Amino acid sequence: MPTRREVLAHSAAVAAALASAGLLPAHAQSQSKWNKAAFEAKSVDDVIKALGTARPVESKDVTLTAPDIAENGAVVPIAASTTLPGVKQIAFMVDKNPTTLAAVFEFTDAVETSVATRVKMAETSNVYAVALTADGKALFARKEVKVTLGGCGG
Repeated sequence: MPTRREVLAHSAAVAAALASAGLLPAHAQSQSKWNKAAFEAKSVDDVIKALGTARPVESKDVTLTAPDIAENGAVVPIAASTTLPGVKQIAFMVDKNPTTLAAVFEFTDAVETSVATRVKMAETSNVYAVALTADGKALFARKEVKVTLGGCGG
């Protein structure tokens, strides 16, 4: 039976091999193509300007799933997906948040471009899912999410 020390050493070796093969996620900050100014932007227009991308165009090819009413603005579940070829990133923006850019997910051609997360929302606002393609196109879907204290609507 292997000792605890041997198991730990073997686990570290396996993790190092997976990381070197690119099968473990890299640290988001160190690998991100997104700049600090984009995450500090205070509006959708400022995020677009900071990213240096073309103005996004609304598209039915990008699907955004979010609740109509969020009972707790601290944990609002959102998801986005697309079947468009060549999508390299999906970004979530919350229009009226203190920092508009909420999350960015990067994709390779080896994975399905579908992602779900939870964001914090300060108040009722439009939520955007923006898909950025390798050829420079920016396509988005938008949905208004009402944030309530007790889930009574508003």
